[in-house]
Amino acid sequence: MSTHGYEGGRLNLPFVGICTFGKFPYVEDWDAIDADVAILGAPFDFGTQWRAGARGGPRGIREASTLFSFGHGGAYDHEDDITYLPAGAVKIVDIGDADIVHTDTLKSHANIEHGVRKILDAGAVPIVLGGDHSINIPCINAFEGQEPVHLVQIDAHLDFVDERHGVRYGHGNPMRRAAEKDYVTGLSQIGIRNVSSTAKEGYEDARSMGSDILSVRQFRKMGVGEVLARIPKDVRYYVTIDIDGFDPSIAPGTGTPSHGGFLYYEVLELLDGLCKQGNIVGLDLVEVAPDYDLTGTTSILAAQILMNTIGRMMHHR
Repeated sequence: MSTHGYEGGRLNLPFVGICTFGKFPYVEDWDAIDADVAILGAPFDFGTQWRAGARGGPRGIREASTLFSFGHGGAYDHEDDITYLPAGAVKIVDIGDADIVHTDTLKSHANIEHGVRKILDAGAVPIVLGGDHSINIPCINAFEGQEPVHLVQIDAHLDFVDERHGVRYGHGNPMRRAAEKDYVTGLSQIGIRNVSSTAKEGYEDARSMGSDILSVRQFRKMGVGEVLARIPKDVRYYVTIDIDGFDPSIAPGTGTPSHGGFLYYEVLELLDGLCKQGNIVGLDLVEVAPDYDLTGTTSILAAQILMNTIGRMMHHR
């Protein structure tokens, strides 16, 4: 009997089977990645400054993603009149997790960077499940030698601290480390609000190093079209999504919730616009901490935004 397919095979409901992302095939051999998109878990949370727990993010997101994997081939959006990720059109694989060495940030980051490099070497788009936001540092490191990218950040916090008490690779540092790269041509930092972990000097440094910073209120006043017009077109984008960019009313499961955040469609419309005006060539989604997510809604939100973004990335290429 066939084990795959909608007609004649297994029904394969969301609660059945092993929780790879979207129930896509698992590839254990990182030298045998053959895909358009590859999912990598980065269950690292030693960079947190308050509530840890994002090490559980990859498992939580993978389990939630099975909600969107009924096995009948693609997802039809009647508003767009597009079937995203139609069966057989896009090859997605899950390559498991980078190895995390407890208390060793640099070794753990190196292992994450190795996984992203393997995905890029295979010609696939890396989608990395965090983990705290420090995992963006090895993700961006892996793009050394690639064509330049413009970094788009969706987040409540600027994450532009240079160094604090000798710490350079925590979850308050990643955008500063990215801005230092000559292959990162600029940053669009969107959703930044309220009391930040970055002092005023960090904001001044960010702007001097090529950042455009917008709060949620500024985003809403402008509208998504005007925000997209501020972001360079016809370029390669690397997107980093901190789940705390969303409002904690819909995303409570995170270490540093910050009220006044985005709702689902605001972010989806921004990402849809990016896919139409350039190419997303890498993406990480970070800071999902399932232990604080009593209803599972944060993990579901993360999985839903990833599934829909991957669909749009592939459709608009």
